[in-house]
Amino acid sequence: MTKNKLNMYIFLILLIMSLMMLILSMNMIIFDHAVMMEWMIFTINSCNIYMTLIFDFMSTLFLSTVMFISSMVMLYSGVYMMSDKNINRFIYIIMMFVLSMMLLIISPNMVSILIGWDGLGLVSYCLVIYYQNLNSSNAGMLTALMNRIGDVMILLLIAWMMNFGSWNFMSFINKMMTSPMITLIIIAGFTKSAQIPFSSWLPAAMAAPTPVSALVHSSTLVTAGVYLIIRFSNLIMSFNLIQMFLMLSVLTMIMAGLAANFEFDLKKIIALSTLSQLGIMMSILMFGYPMLSFFHLIIHALFKASLFLCAGVLIHSLMNNQDIRMMGCMTYNMPMTSMFMNIANLSLCGMPFMSGFYSKDLIMEMMCFSNINSLILLLMYIGIGLTSSYSARLTYFSMNMNFSYYNFSSQNELFNNMLKSIMVLSIYSILSGSMFSWIMFNNPASIILPIEGKMMAMVLSFSGLLIGYEMSMFSSTVKKFTSEFLNSMWFLKQLSTFHTQFFILKNSFMLQKSIDLGWGEKMGPQGTIELMKLIMMFNINMSKNNFKIQMMTFIVWFLIIL
Repeated sequence: MTKNKLNMYIFLILLIMSLMMLILSMNMIIFDHAVMMEWMIFTINSCNIYMTLIFDFMSTLFLSTVMFISSMVMLYSGVYMMSDKNINRFIYIIMMFVLSMMLLIISPNMVSILIGWDGLGLVSYCLVIYYQNLNSSNAGMLTALMNRIGDVMILLLIAWMMNFGSWNFMSFINKMMTSPMITLIIIAGFTKSAQIPFSSWLPAAMAAPTPVSALVHSSTLVTAGVYLIIRFSNLIMSFNLIQMFLMLSVLTMIMAGLAANFEFDLKKIIALSTLSQLGIMMSILMFGYPMLSFFHLIIHALFKASLFLCAGVLIHSLMNNQDIRMMGCMTYNMPMTSMFMNIANLSLCGMPFMSGFYSKDLIMEMMCFSNINSLILLLMYIGIGLTSSYSARLTYFSMNMNFSYYNFSSQNELFNNMLKSIMVLSIYSILSGSMFSWIMFNNPASIILPIEGKMMAMVLSFSGLLIGYEMSMFSSTVKKFTSEFLNSMWFLKQLSTFHTQFFILKNSFMLQKSIDLGWGEKMGPQGTIELMKLIMMFNINMSKNNFKIQMMTFIVWFLIIL
């Protein structure tokens, strides 16, 4: 099969399957039914091992979104990775990634969830180290090891569920009211969705090719944790420590928003915006609104994929440069890409009647309408303002500023498959909010707030745009320590990598010198060898009938006997 055809075949298959799943999801919403398939594989220790699949409106709608974004990424990859000698291998790895996510989505059984969960972790490592350099290797190792924490939590959960005689959490969800199980579920979700203190791997994973970033950071890997907790949401609401995890999610949103305002790497800014939106999803989920979290998850996946693909076009045209300070004047040379990028950015900010507005505004109104801590509400509003701030800063640096790179000749915009895929996703970025809100919320709820509460989110979005524009003027003149503190995500990067292990490694080196290579060696192996040599020499002299040694031995034994 030729290089050019493989990705087109997979694109068509995924697109058709996506449309079929969307129709099936609408059918399930209208007629309010779900399908669950289960067959027993074998029995061990009075615990039946079943393979279980569930098709309800949530799993089918999420499957449709994942397949749709994957199909657009396949169409995009055919041009973006054209010069890669191993493009077919790249496509196969991405398909393994998508299949792992699909298995995770349709599994209500913890064992089959683990297969999809571990598949995501393993294949994401292969994708992050795809370019095979030192930075990619370090980023891939950090990603893999962070995600292993979540894998261990799932394994412990499987072992714990042996007590109940089944791994299908839907069949006996009311019996599982035990705090350790809920803690394991939440920690597993936090590792995959990169919440504090597991946040450092998400920007590091930007070492992967841009089509991979668009897929991983929109609808697959990072949303797996949110999706898992949504599935367990009935169980989690009764948990005593839910407020602590809610606070961690809100702090993740603030941390990512601040870091994005001081970052200059284009892909890392978009990755930090993903982290910020994951904080919003987790916060509203911990507060007891799983449907709102799922609604924002679906819409965010569509406009974030569009934003990443636009970033890929910019990087491609600037000869693989990712520094936003080297960009500028994109509106003149690349008008279509600039337009699509602005659409995705405005949707991310929650501008009225873009898709992001329908989910973010509804989330903030429900937060205001609920009985909530005023500090958390204030932090949520600040997070929304920061979202608009880093979006405005990114737009200023990449489009409005004077061109700062070598020459204009590299900037070319051909209406190829890259732009076609972005155009389709941009249309979804405008329409998906209203479309999915009509599909998912067929019973409208009345939210009664004063005019100040209604307008608060919109006012903060617009004020965030102005603040971001102003910050873009002086963000490079901020004091080094402050910039480093915010840019390194409150030193989480350092805490997650070599810096925490430095003292342990230093002390272990001293112990190795003093024990392994010092007196431990003298008293242990080397001392034993010396002693054995003495005994062997004694035996040799005895065997030579040495009169002095024999007499000495006789006297010693005689004294012992006396």
